[in-house]
This record gives sequence, structure tokens and C-alpha cells, in this order.
Amino acid sequence: MRHIERHRTQHIGWLRASVLGANDGIVSTASLIVGIAAAHSSIGNILMTGVAGLVAGAMSMAAGEYVSVHSQADTESADLARERAELEADPVAERRELTAIYTGRGLTPELAREVAEQLMAHDAIGAHARDELGISEIATARPLQAAWASAGSFAIGAALPLAVAALAPAQGLLWWIAAMSLLFLAVLGAVAARVGGANPWLGAWRVTFWGALAMAVTAGVGSLFGAVV
Repeated sequence: MRHIERHRTQHIGWLRASVLGANDGIVSTASLIVGIAAAHSSIGNILMTGVAGLVAGAMSMAAGEYVSVHSQADTESADLARERAELEADPVAERRELTAIYTGRGLTPELAREVAEQLMAHDAIGAHARDELGISEIATARPLQAAWASAGSFAIGAALPLAVAALAPAQGLLWWIAAMSLLFLAVLGAVAARVGGANPWLGAWRVTFWGALAMAVTAGVGSLFGAVV
């Protein structure tokens, strides 16, 4: 029978962008709404501010992820182009370089030389990309995937506290938003940790703590400026 293994590292690209986007969407929008509510603004102003924060944040996340991940992709492409040129100019030196890498990992010099020769005969640039540059199919930068994942997850995350602001009673609105947003963050942290194979309780605690801190600081600033105005 064929032995089938499933590893979680294949999800790392979209999972990182999605968790970052959703977490940022909940924290930033909830903090923004809490700050505006603490300044004793009207429900209409609170909702308008939340919607503006959702749209602006989603676009910012998409642009930021695309630019940063594209920079990584450009660097990878430049390194691969340089490696191809080196392979064409001096394949013997490149074979020695690969042999030294395998020797350093524990193979005997003879076996390392044979492995390097066979891998280079099969796919020279692939072998050097993996073992010299650390570029693999799983970790390859995908700018569009990261941009869409971040923007979409940010919008979903931001919509949660915004929905609470629209549905919760005006009396105690600030506390409704804060409590529900912390619950959303705890669930997000637990699910993300579970998908990534980590401890769900630790993941929930981590994002909840920082979310609570962000909302507390923003509420304090909103309350201060509201009192001044």
C-alpha cells in the first residue's frame, strides 16, 4: 500500500495571509468602533466609520500583501536567474558546492558526490533552488493568492464587529462590541492554531490578549478626546 502523509506546511502561504487579515480586520475595526463609541458619537457615525475602516483596511491589506510578497517573488526570481547563469558558466563548481551541502548534512563524500551528480542530471536548477537557496514549491511566494486571502479575510473579520454595532442595543454598545469582538478573536485564534497543528488554547489566548489591549487603548483615547471636545 502507498503511504500517504499530509503535512500542514502546505497551507502556510494562504493560512498566514488569511489569519493576519481576519485578525487585523476584527482588531482594527472593533478598536475603531470602540474608540468612536467611547467619544459618545451617534450610531450613524459609528457605522459610517466602521464601513470606511472595512473598505480602507481591505484595500490596504491587499496592496500591502501583494507588494511585500511580490518583493519576495522578485528576489527568488533574481536568485534563480543568477543560479542558472552560474550553472552554465561553471557546472563543476556548482556540483562541488552541492556535494559540500550534502556532506554537511551527514552523507559520506562519495555518496554526497553521487547524489549531487544524479540530482543535477535530473534537475540541476531544482536541486540548487531547494538545497542551496532554500526555495521550495511549498514556500514559493504567490502575491495574488496572498493579496486576495488578506483582503477577503480582513473584510470578513471587519464585518463581524460592524454587524454587532448595527444589531446591538445602543445602551451598552461599547461593551457589546468589545465582548463579542474578543469572542470572535478567541475563536479565530483557536481555529488558526488548530489548522496549523498548534495548541488552540494558546492561539486563542494570544490573539485575545492583544485584541483586548488594542481596544482598551483606543477606547481610552476616544474617551479622552470625546471629553475634550
